[in-house]
Amino acid sequence: MVLTWLDYLVIGGYLVAITAFGSQFARFQKTTRDYFLTGRSVPWWAIALTIVATETSTLTFISVPATAYASNMTFLQLAVGYVIGRLLISAIFIPAYFRGDLMTSYELLQRRFGSRVKSLCAVIFLITRALADGVRLFATALVISVVTSIPVSAAVLVIGVAMIIYTVRGGAAAVIWTDVVQLFVYVAGAIVVVVSLLALVPGGWAEVVRIGSAAGKFRIFDLRTSPALPYTLWAGIVGGVFLTLSTHGTDQYLVQRLLSARSSREAARGLILSGFLVFAQFVLFLLIGIMLFAYYQHVPLPRPLARNDELLPVFIVTALSHGAAGFIVAAIVAAALSPSLNAMAATTVNDFYVKYIRPEADESTLMRVSRLWTVLWGIVQIGVAIGAQWMQRSVLDAGLAVLSYASGSVLGAFLLATLAPSIAEGPAFAGMIAGLAAMTLVWGWTDVAFTWYVFIGASVTVLVGWVVQTFAGQRPQQQHV
Repeated sequence: MVLTWLDYLVIGGYLVAITAFGSQFARFQKTTRDYFLTGRSVPWWAIALTIVATETSTLTFISVPATAYASNMTFLQLAVGYVIGRLLISAIFIPAYFRGDLMTSYELLQRRFGSRVKSLCAVIFLITRALADGVRLFATALVISVVTSIPVSAAVLVIGVAMIIYTVRGGAAAVIWTDVVQLFVYVAGAIVVVVSLLALVPGGWAEVVRIGSAAGKFRIFDLRTSPALPYTLWAGIVGGVFLTLSTHGTDQYLVQRLLSARSSREAARGLILSGFLVFAQFVLFLLIGIMLFAYYQHVPLPRPLARNDELLPVFIVTALSHGAAGFIVAAIVAAALSPSLNAMAATTVNDFYVKYIRPEADESTLMRVSRLWTVLWGIVQIGVAIGAQWMQRSVLDAGLAVLSYASGSVLGAFLLATLAPSIAEGPAFAGMIAGLAAMTLVWGWTDVAFTWYVFIGASVTVLVGWVVQTFAGQRPQQQHV
């Protein structure tokens, strides 16, 4: 089957509608506080939904089912760590963020240590987020290319331009509230896939259970201790906790959502709820992978897969009816359109432009510069997405690995800032450099799985920072948080 005008109408209509919806928030963007933090007006339930939509991307929609198809449900061990990590963030980081009038998470480091640690963390965020979200944009374009035969680069440009338009016009409010809408769209899309598979697999759910059980697809726990395995119980819990502490507790992309809440209590409430929603969501997508495995035991794959990430797109275009296929593709696009551009612009403007270039800039200048940087970071992500076509590894593993590589050092700096009031800026900075050096060695010369990266980087940063502080005896000059 090929897509028809009905499918293209559904996909195009969704892109136009969501871009128009996000652009409607332009009239509320009067100041940079409105543009970056929505005036701190977002209720807890919307915080939960936008966090789920933010961390759910096309990587989740296509790569998590591919993971279960190729192996089993051991990925869920990582999701257990995600829930625990959120509880720790609510106790450690959220109170510190709401004690100050912060625009970005990195301003907490400025207040606690000074400019060196803050600037290094902000630069790491900008680089790793541009790379990781460029990979995410590529994953969406890959789906579009598989189901429509449109070149990947062209699909990247169409989606990227739509993403830039509504983010530039609507700011953080557009991103957050379109996230809420898009969460329901892509969950509905996943449910359509589930219903379709149950109808297509002879024997329905009972046959899925039979085939999946015989192949070991329902296995959740892996007690092996090899650090080279990404989805063991130990890597899942420890790695999941530290990855969540990093992404949800220090990364401006998700911290921006927390800072947009009405209060620290509502931010914590929404964050914790999001953990359980994400866990349920992973269960759903892993089950889709097992259903696809059962389906393709009865029906041969229409063509060899260049990578397992193509599995769900191939099923969509070859097995679903017209209209339904277009809706699923629109749902996959929905999972991708939670851009980090506003968060990246917030960090660029507040942590660098205002600090080092134009401290005296008025609000009109800041708004103009903020929108300009939103566009520029969008162009960077489009460039990364186009270049990612030549990447050989799974896009899910690639996206998580990029985020994990340097995030440990950043998390270590935040842990020192909030839990070690005696540590000064020099030792903290030395710890970060040591953490990055350690991760360079781990990345290039070991087979340690990416799930351990943040834990290793954070541990080295904290340990070296403490050792240097002990021997140097330097006293903190900044205020405690």
